[in-house]
Amino acid sequence: METRVPADKVSIVPYTAVHKVAIKELNYEWLEKYFFVEPNDVIQLSDPQGEIIDKGGSIFYAMYKGEPVGTASLMKVSDDEYELAKMAVTEKYKSFGIGRRLMEHCIREALSLKAKKIILYSNTKLVPAIQLYRKYGFVEVPPSAGVHYIRSDIKMEKILQG
Repeated sequence: METRVPADKVSIVPYTAVHKVAIKELNYEWLEKYFFVEPNDVIQLSDPQGEIIDKGGSIFYAMYKGEPVGTASLMKVSDDEYELAKMAVTEKYKSFGIGRRLMEHCIREALSLKAKKIILYSNTKLVPAIQLYRKYGFVEVPPSAGVHYIRSDIKMEKILQG
């Protein structure tokens, strides 16, 4: 068993249809472990091209040894705002800095898109995830009406530019 994943061996790549199923598999893994797969998850993860990419968003994969071991998406809310969503790292490679690499990539991508803010919805029982978000400058904000995840009990945002 590997004890660490060298950072230079992990690459972050954009979505391609070749790895379409990976976003679903990676997310279902953690959703089924901690919660359950919600109807909105099924819709988005079954058609990532139509539900995320075609609506102005982006999907990224963390690749290690030619396999997707993590994923994160930026879903377009408006020209100024994106939602960090569908972020997952397979259990075997948790605590190896892959989530951090995906986070940094998504922040850079949002900046390149001239976004002013990134939002996310999570659950406070996901302590390592909440710690990661806080480390990267996300702060808790009041939830908005119509939150689209039953499991969500926290909304956070990161202001990128004024």
